[in-house]
Amino acid sequence: MQSRIIVETREESVLATNKVLRNTYFLLAMTLTFSAVVAFVAMSLNLPPLHYGIMLVGFYGLLFLNNALSNSGWGILSTFALTGFLGYSLGPILNAYVGAGLGDLIVLALAGTAAVFFACSAYVLTTKKDMFFLSGMMFTLFIVLVVGMIASFFFNMPGFYVALSSLFIVFSSMGILYETSNIIHGGETNYIRATVSLYVSLYNIFVSLLNLLRIFGSDD
Repeated sequence: MQSRIIVETREESVLATNKVLRNTYFLLAMTLTFSAVVAFVAMSLNLPPLHYGIMLVGFYGLLFLNNALSNSGWGILSTFALTGFLGYSLGPILNAYVGAGLGDLIVLALAGTAAVFFACSAYVLTTKKDMFFLSGMMFTLFIVLVVGMIASFFFNMPGFYVALSSLFIVFSSMGILYETSNIIHGGETNYIRATVSLYVSLYNIFVSLLNLLRIFGSDD
């Protein structure tokens, strides 16, 4: 009788985990599509880039709002607000690349971002490995990135930006590994928070790859 209860509990846990994972990937696909549409509209209308201060306040403000509303239906709307805001921020950036005849770099960055996401997700989903051990390294790397972003205002060296963009890719890739593992091991049961975490990682990887491709391309 006790073994039957244990089996049923495990089955319920697996079903709950699969539901969170399924809802996360579905909402992620929807927000990525919405973000792409907003970016395309911003490009078509040739909208101006966001001021750095507005970008920071808007991002962290919407991130805080999303976290506060993540347990309610409003959380979905705040997720689209956040991803739409970031999609808008991409519009002027992509326009600059297209205007400079670097549209092929956008395609390469998209392909690279997709490859990193599928590779990281597939690894965790296949091995079922617990990636909790990454949390300490991610915190340390986050501090390094914050210091690096502040330093970027004072240093204008291609090598520095290569290092910073590379660290962002490593940090965000670790974020995908950690978040996916957190879902399948029951550490994250809220698909709204999981979606935002994965989306931000993908956004950072894409922008960082664009920067790296531009820098290395300009050296040719």
